[in-house]
Amino acid sequence: MSAIKTRLLEDIKTAMKAGDKDRLSVLRMLSSELKNREVVDAVEITDAVVIASVEKMVKQRRDAEGQFRAGNRPDLADKEAAEIGVLMGYLPQQLGQAEVAALIDQAIEQTGAAGARDMGKVMAWIKPRVAGKADMGRLSGLIKTQLG
Repeated sequence: MSAIKTRLLEDIKTAMKAGDKDRLSVLRMLSSELKNREVVDAVEITDAVVIASVEKMVKQRRDAEGQFRAGNRPDLADKEAAEIGVLMGYLPQQLGQAEVAALIDQAIEQTGAAGARDMGKVMAWIKPRVAGKADMGRLSGLIKTQLG
């Protein structure tokens, strides 16, 4: 079993004992997602699978949060933001602006990208190096800006 999944199970027990219903709810959703991936996709749960699942759930909640804010529902938006906070605890340390900029420069240099049409090459090079450490949507925008 992956180290992150083991930590998740321990955190579920801790949240149950503490009576933290909101945190427990998010942790159970994550656990359910992992069990679903294990059964439906027939994959062994590794740290990479856990990180991919957490990234997917964070992206869903960010989208929902934006829609709730646009719909003037700050109560629901705040709930989504709190869930994002819990889920982010299961991702690796996020890269800083300087580290992201350096990786983008290195990717452009390594792939020989010259313009926007080479963006796919840059993304393919950089994606495995930042898995779980940076928001791919934001990264994509930065690459597009740099390539012009």
